[in-house]
Amino acid sequence: MAKLYFYYSSMNAGKSTALLQSSYNYRERGMNTLVLAPDLDDRFGAGKVTSRIGLETLATTYGEDQDLFKLVSELSGASPLHCVLIDEAQFLTKEQVHQLGEVTDELNIPVLAYGLRTDFQGEPFEGSKYLLAWADNLKELKAICFCGSKATMVIRLAEDGNAITQGSQVEIGGNDRYVSMCRKHFKENYYQETLVPQHQLPLEVIESGD
Repeated sequence: MAKLYFYYSSMNAGKSTALLQSSYNYRERGMNTLVLAPDLDDRFGAGKVTSRIGLETLATTYGEDQDLFKLVSELSGASPLHCVLIDEAQFLTKEQVHQLGEVTDELNIPVLAYGLRTDFQGEPFEGSKYLLAWADNLKELKAICFCGSKATMVIRLAEDGNAITQGSQVEIGGNDRYVSMCRKHFKENYYQETLVPQHQLPLEVIESGD
């Protein structure tokens, strides 16, 4: 019986790399996969999933109003699908998470979703909240805080290095905009609204300020 899996973490834990590896494992054995990515994330070009280590693959994009059960049903009718993989799954809607459950239950196709658990304010994304509630299997991917502890939270950075505490939940960006931290250092930086110490910043942010 197919299952719905949710692989979650903060940023820079290798979610996209894990997705690409899983897709490759299926394809290596002659099986077909469908990689889905939200149309709002075009950092590396629309219709692509790209990892930090340079691996990439083409993806089918979807919008927040798209019926994913219908999409998968139509594509699997044209050619058998053996696995559906979702990048940036935190951007799914509640309805789309339900639709992915239908993909596993009615079409018997496993779904592997990869995404962030919380946003820059420590609040759950809609997609992540319902994946955590409804997925058959949950697996945390580990990112590392500057202190060496597991990073479970994300800080959004202003241009001056301050932690941003207000704003839209969705703002696409990479290491130039976000830093993964453990809960302790998230609280220190977010609630005190202090300048994030330079030794806590990614190297590319430090170099951009020179």
